[in-house]
Amino acid sequence: MSGTDDDMKNVLQLISTTLMRVVRRRRPGYRINWRKLFFIAAIMTTAVTLLQTCTLPNPLAIWFPLPSVKVSSYKALNGSGQVNEALPLASTEQISPLPISHNTTLNSTGSRQSVRGLEKNPKDSPMRNSRRRRKKNVRKGKSDEPEVAPPPPRADPSPWQRYVWSLPPDKALVYAKKEINRAPIVTEDPDLYVPLFRNLSIFKRSYELMENILKVYIYPDGKRPIFHNPHLRGIYASEGWFMKLIEENRQFVTRDPKKAHLFYLPYSSRQLELALYVPDSHNLRPLSKYLRDYVNMIAAKYPFWNRNRGSDHFLVACHDWGPYTVTEHKELRRNTIKALCNADLSEGIFVAGKDVSLPETTIRNPRKPLRYVGGKRVSQRPILAFFAGNMHGRVRPILLKHWGDKDEDMRIYGPLPLSVSRKMSYVEHMKSSKFCICPMGFEVNSPRIVEAFYYECVPVIIADNFVPPFNEVLDWSAFSVIVAEKDIANLKEILLAIPLRRYLSMQINVKMLQKHFLWNPRPIRYDLFHMVLHSIWFSRLNQIELSQDS
Repeated sequence: MSGTDDDMKNVLQLISTTLMRVVRRRRPGYRINWRKLFFIAAIMTTAVTLLQTCTLPNPLAIWFPLPSVKVSSYKALNGSGQVNEALPLASTEQISPLPISHNTTLNSTGSRQSVRGLEKNPKDSPMRNSRRRRKKNVRKGKSDEPEVAPPPPRADPSPWQRYVWSLPPDKALVYAKKEINRAPIVTEDPDLYVPLFRNLSIFKRSYELMENILKVYIYPDGKRPIFHNPHLRGIYASEGWFMKLIEENRQFVTRDPKKAHLFYLPYSSRQLELALYVPDSHNLRPLSKYLRDYVNMIAAKYPFWNRNRGSDHFLVACHDWGPYTVTEHKELRRNTIKALCNADLSEGIFVAGKDVSLPETTIRNPRKPLRYVGGKRVSQRPILAFFAGNMHGRVRPILLKHWGDKDEDMRIYGPLPLSVSRKMSYVEHMKSSKFCICPMGFEVNSPRIVEAFYYECVPVIIADNFVPPFNEVLDWSAFSVIVAEKDIANLKEILLAIPLRRYLSMQINVKMLQKHFLWNPRPIRYDLFHMVLHSIWFSRLNQIELSQDS
């Protein structure tokens, strides 16, 4: 069948459809003059035939487009279409392209339209039609979001992925450590800022291996509220957010413990305190005994703890008392990987290189954990240094003694006075300061460190024996100032001695670091959830000893 015959067939089909719509939509009682109707149809057919053969240079399928085809939006965005209804033969044949001039455009159905015609008929514009459809959908109670077809199934794994997935857990860890030792040199990466890292090549390779290999088994045992009940608000929220996100995760979590490389003890040190601690008793033994009994139950019920005395198990605890809850169980204290906010080397519980320093984050609204994130330009930071907080611990009273109400550049307070907060809030003070002082309180860590990152203020850490978070991969000298407790009296001189160029570099680094310290309700690569998990994974690999010929 020729292209002209196909075009005529399509046009006749269009004319007959139009006439039938006229017949169906006639007013009640109206009598149709069939002779006149067929006469009009004959005239239209003759006119279209003459138009096609005498004047138009292209097939009629271009000038009289067929009804639009429903296409999967996911496929459309990825370069292929999925047709959901059968098309006439003419629509599937190759159509010669129409030359595009300055006054023609291609509409959504593939046909050419005059730009001048579109300008003369604004009522028929796509924008106006979309608004009409949107209003109509709202009146009908329909969603305004377009219907998106589900994405296709995952691509088949590569031969390398099949290989690493086939390895037993212990051999997979050995393989990962060998791969990290011979990591290719990486000098730049679009997702990672090089100055932040001690060795970007090692971190990137280790992270990639974690994404492809790591499987975590979460023990289902344990009663609420101490187990499987994340606490998502306040200064101890880090342990709760990690628990929430790991229990929702499908990429890293396995239900088969035989495939696991790590085993998670899903308890909350904050919930343990709320449930068992007697106020003002100063007795933490009931808390540590409870956790000891839990571990003994796990060891008796499952074979995994006893294989290596808990060295492939980990816990995450952000409460100041987190380290003290493990003291009643020797193997738990000595062997288990402990992710702790209270990463204090002086107490003999936290072990550098094996345990993980957990960032202490203050979450005021769990529904909006990223609220207030962001800061001001350097030119809008007139305050040299700022601190406000309760006077507890050994460092803060010394800080206040030397700098409280002593210097206009050094805004050092106890609790922020009401007269001051009325003019400028605590958050605005941090956003308006070049340096944010982060002294230890009762324990070495402080939520102000992460708050400084959120508000793009360079943190000044005053806490001897403190191991900063992710210290195994991050170069803290690039974005923070660490001051010894004995040098508090010289604090202003230390800060003023930092050259402007050096400070500007540190402030940029703080901005680039920010994404690594954010709790996202849906985790994304390199965010805080993944950074904590990577530190635990990296710690586990550090325990692997390779033979000399490896």
